[in-house]
Amino acid sequence: MSAYPNARFLKSAHAPSDFCEDFGVEVAFSGRSNSGKSSAINAIVHRRDLARTSKTPGRTQLVNFFELAPGQRLVDLPGYGYAKVPPALRQHWRGLMDAYFGSRTSLSGLFIVMDARRPLADTDWQMIEMTAARGCNAHVLLSKSDKLSRNEARETLRRARSELGESATAQLFSAVTKEGIDDARRVLKAMLAREGTAAWAPEPLVQPWERRG
Repeated sequence: MSAYPNARFLKSAHAPSDFCEDFGVEVAFSGRSNSGKSSAINAIVHRRDLARTSKTPGRTQLVNFFELAPGQRLVDLPGYGYAKVPPALRQHWRGLMDAYFGSRTSLSGLFIVMDARRPLADTDWQMIEMTAARGCNAHVLLSKSDKLSRNEARETLRRARSELGESATAQLFSAVTKEGIDDARRVLKAMLAREGTAAWAPEPLVQPWERRG
């Protein structure tokens, strides 16, 4: 059963003037196009169709606001990094993100969803830096981890945590196999409680493989 049974779509924003009223607390989700962001949101909230998924990369081009509970929101940010997006749209995305991170006092944390088979990109780092500038925590979901072997997944996680350092926490995640969903839910809960990621600590790398036998 979902921890947010009353989660609902609120509105989409094409411009800062369209943003929801800035009160309570909200957690944002970002990610490159085709990273599995919408699937991750649906899996974490345990709602099949809360965020719209598409086989066409770059479909999320608006800031989408969802209410999880009164005074608590999840924000689905536009996907980025897709080669076929026109330059004008990229510029619009940058302006929208500058306005979002520069104005939302209710923002308490950011999830960055990235394909575990791809390295961190400059745009991922820009999102982390914008979040840090607001004094918020960032948490990286290394999605589609089911596409990797055990050794590849372990090395990917080790490398990501080493590269991120103190900038963000990171974990393996798969919306298909449900790996990492409980950890991601704990991070979301902590962020909504304005505890950042303090209520969740990464496990030693060896433990997941011991559990799998």
